[in-house]
Amino acid sequence: MTDSYLPYILAGVWLTLAVAFGALLLATVLGLIAAAARLAEHRALHVAASAYSTLIRGVPDLVLMLLIFYGGQIAVNALAVRLNIEGGIDIDPFVAGTITIGFIYGAYLAETFRGALLAIPARQSEAALAFGMTRRQVLLRILVPQMIRHALPGFTNNWLVMVKATALVSVIGLSDLMYRAKQAGAATRAAFFYFLVAGALYIAITSVSLIVLRALDARFSLGVRRA
Repeated sequence: MTDSYLPYILAGVWLTLAVAFGALLLATVLGLIAAAARLAEHRALHVAASAYSTLIRGVPDLVLMLLIFYGGQIAVNALAVRLNIEGGIDIDPFVAGTITIGFIYGAYLAETFRGALLAIPARQSEAALAFGMTRRQVLLRILVPQMIRHALPGFTNNWLVMVKATALVSVIGLSDLMYRAKQAGAATRAAFFYFLVAGALYIAITSVSLIVLRALDARFSLGVRRA
């Protein structure tokens, strides 16, 4: 019976969400750092952040996933040999998948955050400083709330794409939603049915995400006149 594998596939949803949220946290941190570096006056920081954003966005996600997982495995074991560590070291697929996806989408979020910061008129910060606010107060009360509002549309789009990109971790053996759907399809010869189930579950995740993020957008857009 095809429905006997449904609980097995549903269990993979939690792993998919764990990868997605872990990658989102890493991507947000990297994106903020890279965005700040892109806007910095120091040329070396600007060049490094630009190179990160350009190179990562130019290489397919699957290629990076395989390079980091298998290439990282080779590098770690080569280091283990140099340090006389016996038995070798295995890279956990969950860690490798989460770091890879976070590293990739950090480059996309860097552009999102940079655009959001550039959308805030510089005279607002200047006026706040002139009124006696500290730079920390300007950051927390003036820049961050407006940056969130400007960044949320792009952030939402990147999150939705990131959720779908978690399916890539199945190629390195992580038992996520897509991996389990493929296994169930192979075992029952009903691959089409289980891929439909996987697609429906991804749609459910992204639909709930849209509801939450649109509510956040409405919250941070209070009092703002829409075009």
